[in-house]
Amino acid sequence: MEKVIVNETPIRTSRNFGINNIKLENIVLPENLNKFENVKITSNHCEVSDVKPNVKLVYGMSNVFEENLEKNCNSALKFSSEKKDDICIEYCFDDNNADLLNYLEIEAIKDINVIIKYISNTDKECFHNGILRVNAKNGAKLNIAIINLLNNKSLNFESIENSFENDAVVNYTIIDIGAKTSVSNYYSNMVGQGSKNDLKTIYLGTDNQIKDINYIAELTGEKTDINIDVQGALKNHSKKNFKGTIDFKKGCKKAVGDENEYCMLLTDDSKSIALPMLLCTEDDVEGNHSTASGKVDAQELFYIMSRGIAYNDAIKLIVKSRFNKILERIKDEDLKTEILQEIDRRLN
Repeated sequence: MEKVIVNETPIRTSRNFGINNIKLENIVLPENLNKFENVKITSNHCEVSDVKPNVKLVYGMSNVFEENLEKNCNSALKFSSEKKDDICIEYCFDDNNADLLNYLEIEAIKDINVIIKYISNTDKECFHNGILRVNAKNGAKLNIAIINLLNNKSLNFESIENSFENDAVVNYTIIDIGAKTSVSNYYSNMVGQGSKNDLKTIYLGTDNQIKDINYIAELTGEKTDINIDVQGALKNHSKKNFKGTIDFKKGCKKAVGDENEYCMLLTDDSKSIALPMLLCTEDDVEGNHSTASGKVDAQELFYIMSRGIAYNDAIKLIVKSRFNKILERIKDEDLKTEILQEIDRRLN
């Protein structure tokens, strides 16, 4: 495939911004895959079943990626929970399991905590194209953490689609550290009255990594609430595009939407582009957005180094302190330690 365009913004902006989508050159989409064997699942009460992928997304990555997943999916699971539960799903890539086209569907009636982790135990290039569908029933509360620790030769494409019923609460923590190119598309359909969605993301780009992040929330129900907070750092020739859209639809009276994105530029050759958007067809709502990028504070860096800490270690401390508030949402201490060690390793 010579070129494929993915991750379109819901509203077109000037071509000069260069952020409406991302164009991928010479992408080879996997076909005729064997079943992905390295899936580890832990759960106490959740019902787990095989399922036929439902790939027709409102936004999603692109029709090309959805059709490829539908035809060649090698891992498709549905999780249904009527009780409180802690669920961990780990996909481990190795020499024999290097390509994953996966579909996950989560239906929650009660409160559940979910960890989804992607990790490479190989130096070869890995490929991931995944869809996650979440259906939060009336009054359900979900805490979902998605951890991308793939190696820097890999390609990662993740589409997430959420539907909210009345008073449902869904909290996401996304840690996007791995992969040479990592593209994420996130959509929330907030139709349930009083529903809440809190989305917090960390990204880290080093070497020539590319991060393309497209978050979209449509608020339809009354008194709905979306909060998007994205914190990142870029080093060397890495690049990030952030696109955040909060769309206040007719009928979402008393709805609140906030989005904030901050990028720390660790070197002069890294590049950050951001496009926050607020769309509105309802009067009685509150919307706020902000985005910024900047270099490490010179005074803060001088203060840390004056305590005998080397430059590179001081940078690591500053980056991790910036990420710490979001990392604290991960209650698994071993996983948190693994993420911090991975940040240290990639910033060396």
